[in-house]
Amino acid sequence: MRDTEEPKMSLHQDASTAKRKGFLPDIPQPSHMPPEPVGIADMANMFGVTHRTLHFYEEKEIISSRRAGLMRIYSHQDVRRMAVVNFCREIGIPVATIQDIMQKLADAPTQADADAIFQNVLNARKSELAGEISTVRRQIQQISDVLLTDDVATDADDDVIDASHVELDTQERKCLELMAEGYAPIRLARTLGISSDELQKLEASVMEKVSANNRFQAVAKAFMLGVISPDREAASQD
Repeated sequence: MRDTEEPKMSLHQDASTAKRKGFLPDIPQPSHMPPEPVGIADMANMFGVTHRTLHFYEEKEIISSRRAGLMRIYSHQDVRRMAVVNFCREIGIPVATIQDIMQKLADAPTQADADAIFQNVLNARKSELAGEISTVRRQIQQISDVLLTDDVATDADDDVIDASHVELDTQERKCLELMAEGYAPIRLARTLGISSDELQKLEASVMEKVSANNRFQAVAKAFMLGVISPDREAASQD
């Protein structure tokens, strides 16, 4: 009986390993990658999530882990998969859609196919965000139209309609425009002719000036503030 069970376990392990080796898009990785195997505490700390979140992703078969005794451990490939998952969550993609994305990436026959799949995902999400921005602007205008007075503006109103405090230099504006077009960090650094470290400082400066917490929020706020023209967004999608 034991002899018949061992091949099944081996096949299952091979399939699981093959799935983890799927091609992945070029996504920023944690700055400090611990040596393998990566413990669950390190995994959680790298991405700012809880152990429960990691368990949930495993239940959904979005990421996978092994066990060393009672502790869950991960490979560097697992960390890279989690980086993609975390990236998707930060730009507002729901978990059910992430499941589909990760499965398509796992099935991609080449790196080029995986990159194309993810570029389509980013373009679709960017279009959704542009639509949401237009809706927010319209709703703000509708509210303004029926307010008795606009003398007292809220901080939120200032963030949306006042761009006078945003002063970007030429390189910062170019960086923001390329971010809006969906440039990945490596491609963005190459286009601007700067190093990865210099790009991180440049993006940090842009995010600070538009009061954003991440590069995706920076792009969204730039559209809302009028720092980036909606016409440019439409042109980049054509």
